Amino acid sequence: MSENTENQVGNDPPVAKEKKPRREVKPTKEPMPRQDPQARGKNFNEVALGYTEAQAVSEAERCLNCKKKPCIAGCPVEIDIPAFIGLIAKRDFRGAARKLKDKNSLPAICGRVCPQEEQCEKVCVLGKKYEPVAIGRLERFIADWELEHGVEVPEVALPTGKSVAVVGSGPGGLTVAGDLAKLGHRVVIFEALHKAGGVLVYGIPEFRLPKAIVAREVEYVQKLGVEIRLDHVIGRIYTIEELMNEEGFDAVFVCTGAGLPYFMNIPGENLAGVYSANEFLTRSNLMKAYEFNRHHATPIKVGRRVVVVGGGNVAMDSSRTALRLGAEEVHNVYRRSRVEMPARDEEIENAEEEGIIFQLLTNPVEILGDDKGRVRGVRCIRMELGEPDSSGRRRPVPIEGSEFELECETLVMAIGNGANPLISQTTPKLEVNRWGYIVADEATGKTNIPGVYAGGDIVRGAATVILAMGDGRVSARAIHEYLMSKE
Repeated sequence: MSENTENQVGNDPPVAKEKKPRREVKPTKEPMPRQDPQARGKNFNEVALGYTEAQAVSEAERCLNCKKKPCIAGCPVEIDIPAFIGLIAKRDFRGAARKLKDKNSLPAICGRVCPQEEQCEKVCVLGKKYEPVAIGRLERFIADWELEHGVEVPEVALPTGKSVAVVGSGPGGLTVAGDLAKLGHRVVIFEALHKAGGVLVYGIPEFRLPKAIVAREVEYVQKLGVEIRLDHVIGRIYTIEELMNEEGFDAVFVCTGAGLPYFMNIPGENLAGVYSANEFLTRSNLMKAYEFNRHHATPIKVGRRVVVVGGGNVAMDSSRTALRLGAEEVHNVYRRSRVEMPARDEEIENAEEEGIIFQLLTNPVEILGDDKGRVRGVRCIRMELGEPDSSGRRRPVPIEGSEFELECETLVMAIGNGANPLISQTTPKLEVNRWGYIVADEATGKTNIPGVYAGGDIVRGAATVILAMGDGRVSARAIHEYLMSKE
């Protein structure tokens, strides 16, 4: 070939690369199969039924596996979401379970109750144009698949000779315990109640989170080598200082939750038939009051009409539980509008489908009783929304002269919880804030006492399961570094 010919070829315009055909993506999520609303309002079986293998693969194929992967940053426990979803798309369910549990010891729980719509799914790139990938539903699918096909227990590191006491067996406690056990530390969980799981067993109803699922996740943590001591109220049996100085623990993680119920301080709150949501749900969930006179001796009688005050997930749980306990009418009273309700959209929708009656822009002012000291109704006032308050939501303002009465035989206050003061009262050196919550470093969980860490609701105030788990993961890393730095 001549020089001129070579030059001519070398000067030809570059050949354009062939573009890959654009992959079609379904704009909407695979719908979650659910019980019929009329049927489920009369039973405590799980409402959401879970994906089939075909549905899970179809949904997994919607993932774009984008370069920046913002969903990982949106997950408090840092799950490699595109990786485990990609394995589902390839039908490698065992591999997906392993990838998921690299970061999360409780996936069957998170897949059911974690508010993914406010975290990983909120930042899903696909969600900018279409519905985001149903990350939570896929997490639940793969966790349930593993529970059905056999749970693998990873090898743990060699014993370090260090020991950690975990106070509370809720999501934060189970997470920190599992992570530390994998690193070779001896871990003992102290649980005040007669069953492990914390809020997962006493606070979340069976129809949202079956107790058998929680029990299996607790069993998995135990298989990692974690010891669980039930009926141990720390602050009474041992103080924090006694755990370290007398019982020989090298570190303590406090995750006792926020279990002190709030009331409105209105007349009539001491009447029989008025419950805090804590007591109402604990009786039903942990003490099986719905089986009273058959298998369990804890009574709970709701009557024909129930009023539940509050707009969060706990209020939805209480309302839907009352319906299943036999109430003919359940009214949910909330002082703001539907837009401001803090409950998850799907929980509000489930409640609406089941027939819960919403009394929005309404606030109780007095609980009314009969001559026997039992609640017979509640006097309420209509509200309107004014200027935003410190929460960013518009402040509810009473409408003068708009009072009315709602009849009820049971009233449940579901307006939030505070910090139980037992730990702080028996550990006077421990720093708490003006609301009684433990002061802990956000990046490590460290408190002002060396070797004592804290996380979850006892630090944050009432928050979510996944945030407590995130605190557990962060603190596990910090506790491990602390233990290994000690002589």
